[in-house]
This record gives sequence, structure tokens and C-alpha cells, in this order.
Amino acid sequence: MRQRVAIIGGGITGLAAAHHLCEVAPQLDVVLLEATSRLGGVIQTTKKDGFLVESAADNFITTSPVAINLCQRLGLGDELIGTNPQGRGAMVVCKGKLEPIPAGFLVMAPSRIWPILTTRILSSVGKLRAGLEYFIPKRKQLDDESLKAFVCRRFGYEMFERLVQPLVGGIYTADPSRLSIAATMPRFPQMEQQHGSLLRAMMRQRREAGQAKPENSGGARYSQFMTLRGGMSTLTSALANSLPAGAIHRNSPVCAIVPEEQGRWSIRLAKGNQQWLDADAVIVASPANHAASMLASTDKSISETLGQIEYASCGVVSLAYRRDQIKHKLNTFGFVVPLAEHRLILSCSFSSLKYPDRAPDELVLMRVFIGGACQGGLLQLPREQLIQLAERELTELLDISQPPVFRDLTMQLQAMPQYHVGHCERVELVEKRLASHPTLALAGSALRGVGVPGCIESGEKAAERIANALAASNCEVCHS
Repeated sequence: MRQRVAIIGGGITGLAAAHHLCEVAPQLDVVLLEATSRLGGVIQTTKKDGFLVESAADNFITTSPVAINLCQRLGLGDELIGTNPQGRGAMVVCKGKLEPIPAGFLVMAPSRIWPILTTRILSSVGKLRAGLEYFIPKRKQLDDESLKAFVCRRFGYEMFERLVQPLVGGIYTADPSRLSIAATMPRFPQMEQQHGSLLRAMMRQRREAGQAKPENSGGARYSQFMTLRGGMSTLTSALANSLPAGAIHRNSPVCAIVPEEQGRWSIRLAKGNQQWLDADAVIVASPANHAASMLASTDKSISETLGQIEYASCGVVSLAYRRDQIKHKLNTFGFVVPLAEHRLILSCSFSSLKYPDRAPDELVLMRVFIGGACQGGLLQLPREQLIQLAERELTELLDISQPPVFRDLTMQLQAMPQYHVGHCERVELVEKRLASHPTLALAGSALRGVGVPGCIESGEKAAERIANALAASNCEVCHS
């Protein structure tokens, strides 16, 4: 009989795990169990009235090749597109107005000095304090600290409040005073330890790059992002279509995973008369809280640790306007909003300016993000009020004269894992405990990496772990 591997969760992680398992161990019987009627998890592309609307991630970073490699293996290479080469950078709200993020400012630190000295975002005192980072000694303690504590210690509170907090908030929808620097931005504490100063490290990297073209915009390096011409659901649909017939089981929520003899598992399904499914190995690619519940009877330590991982929610409001209704130049890809501005949105992305074929001609499609860990109470408002809230903010900030011609709202409830201080230790504890369960693997955004490439890599590593474990157990049987 073929050995069976059950994969729990049909989001991007579970789909990537199932696909890769079929690649590396085609002899296995792969069964993917999804609790809902739809695959893809938070990734969902909708086409309405000529608009292409993304409900969650609308692209992925290419600094890791894992997502591009997967697309190419699926035959989607020709569908990959980069950001509009005519666009540049992002803006930040400062005293009610949109200001460009200083060129070369990369999420948490500047790589160029002159743009920081000339920006209107920071006061003279704030610029002086940021410049003193060059002389601040490195931290002697090597334990984890919050992102806020790290940035304030190195660059001062004003740079944190006006630049870092809104940029990080746009990525993680998190509270920076609780966010782990080691889990989210490990590069920066490593730079501190190696060079003593982030400014010194950035300048050294630029010198070593020689004649490399300097960054002419600030915020995210948009040239490093890509998407698919037909939207991100193109990827999840291709993954689902690549699996063997009968492998996918929708509307199949799992209640519990129970270990059996010889490393095998029984999976209790929460439908009908609580059916049971037997498997030789299991990959859990569900949110941490669901995984904690399923694994309660398997490993108390893993379950309790996963249960400590919190999630944040946000609302994504998609609005479209005629270009002639908007007086702002829209010469960037969007803007972020500091909490210090006391506004009611986190950020806004100009979707149809970043990528082609997102809106009909002469129309601009925008995505507005509301909520997150610091403003979660806003999501208690009725849907119509949330849409109106986003409209009011854009009308004021972008000087828009007429109502939108298109409106849409998606709620992403408990969708973003929060990597709070100590997250790395929690993940290490889980991985250490998994050594006792060689035919069990965990994957997903709750562990290492919230982006699409991180989820794909997590799923593929879980698939390889299970394939190797089953191959090793078969060898032991053959030699016994």
C-alpha cells in the first residue's frame, strides 16, 4: 500500500507543501484537507467591473528565489511581471501632508545621508539625533528586544515615530513596542554587532558595491517585487491544479491529530459523525491557534507554545477613482501613515500604478488598510462605515473631488501572526519538540516569515522533512 501524507490547511503554505511532496516523493499518497470551501487562504484575487482586486498579498519579494522558482516549475514564468519602472518609492503622512520617504531609507535605516538631512519629515533635532547613531556603541546584551526599543536606542524616538513605525506597520500591522527585532528584522541587529553602527554598515555596503546605482526612492525596494499578470490567485490555482485527482478535500475541518504506533497518525475530521483518517505522516499548515488545538493531545508543549502566538486583523478597502478626480500627482506607489498623525488608516497602495491591467484606462485603483494591532477596534464598525472612513481619508490626503466609482471591502480577521519579543525562542522550542515526532511537520506564516516566499519555503521544507522521514523509516523496515 502507498504511504499516505495528510496536509492540513489549503492556503499557500499547504498547497506548496503538497506540490513539493509530489515532486520529491511521487510514490506517496497526498491528501490535502481544507476546512473551508475555498483554497488559497488569505490570498484571493477577484475580478469585478474591469478591476483586478487583491484581498491580501498583491506581490512577493524576489530577494529569495523560492517564489520565482515555484512559478517557473508550474509553467507560470511568462506570467511574472515586475513593478512599473516609471514609478518610484512611497510617501509618508507628515503634519497632514504627504512627503516622500527619503531616498535610500530602507525600512529601518538610511543608506544615504543627504536625503535625511534635507527631508521635511524630521526636525533639526530629530536629524541630529539620527546622525548620532554613528557614535552610539553597540548593545552588549544579545537577548531579544522590541523593534521600537532597538530603533529608539540607535536613532532616537523621532525617526522611529515618523518613519520606522509607519513602514513597519505597513508590513506587519503590528505594535512595534512588542514586535521582536530578531524575528522580523534580524539583519539590523546583526549589522550593529558586526559594525557597531547601522550608518557605518550602510555606508560600507555602498562603498563595497562600487558603481552600483544608489537608491533614488525610499521605503520598500519596489524593483525587488513581482506579481502574476492575472493576480496572486493564479499561483494558488496552479498549485491546486498540479495535485493528483482526488487529493484535495474541501470542507474538511480537523478536530484532532492523534499519534498511533510506529509513527503513524489518526486524524479526526469535524464533519458528519466525526470521521477518522489514517496517515503515515502529517503536515500541519494551519494558523497557530488552530494547530495548537489539533495538537493538544499529541504534544502539550508544542500546543501551548503555538497558542502563545497572537494574530492581528485588518480591513482592506479597495477604491477606484477617475484620474482627473485626483489633484495629487500620484508620483509614487502609495503612502504609509504614522500613528502620531492620529488618522484612521494604516497605509494606501496605488495598485493600478504598481502593476498593469489592474483597472480600466483613466481609472486608478487603490487599496487602503485599516486596523492592525494598534487600531483593531476600528474593525468593529459596520462595513459601510469602514468604506466611508477610507474614502474620507483619501479625499483629504489626495485632494479628491468626487466619490469613488468602485468600492470593495475584504476583512482579514486574525490573519497576521505577531512576532512578539521572544518569538525566535518559541519557534526553536517547537522545532526541538518536533524531533520527537519525525513524521509530523509544521509550516506556515506563524513560524518564520509572513510573506509569500516565506510561506512557500516553509511548506517545501516541511515536505522534504516528511519525505526524508518516511524514506528513513522504510529503510529501517527493509533492514530489519
